[in-house]
Amino acid sequence: MRKLLAPAVSAAVAIFAVALMAGAGIQSNAKAAAGPDRVFAALKVKQRQARLRHARRWHRERVKPAAAIPPGVASALQSIAACESGGNPRAVGGGGTYRGKYQFTYSTWASVGGSGDPAAAPEAEQDRRAAMLYARDGRSQWPVCGR
Repeated sequence: MRKLLAPAVSAAVAIFAVALMAGAGIQSNAKAAAGPDRVFAALKVKQRQARLRHARRWHRERVKPAAAIPPGVASALQSIAACESGGNPRAVGGGGTYRGKYQFTYSTWASVGGSGDPAAAPEAEQDRRAAMLYARDGRSQWPVCGR
């Protein structure tokens, strides 16, 4: 039984190694076949490059400049933030219910496209999401500080 399986296993390993080298962009030659470390090093480089591309794309999509907020809205939001949290983007109030610079609830944060914890989001993202909320609902979302 072992004699029958050994050639099949060897062939499968050889096919896997050739496929791995082809996927890594390495020519199938004796030197590459002799050095599997080259194959794995090439794969690590490709994985690192893919992670960097993903991180750059995520940053471009998530962190927009605060300059996109109109000046009138920016001054209103600045006074709201000063009243709600003292301008602290990491503030947590109401026993953990209200979070961030504008004291978002999780549901309000999600309604303007936010994900995760508002207090953990970058300040520029909090400003942008608050501007979206202000454009949608006006000052009504901040009944005390929005007067």
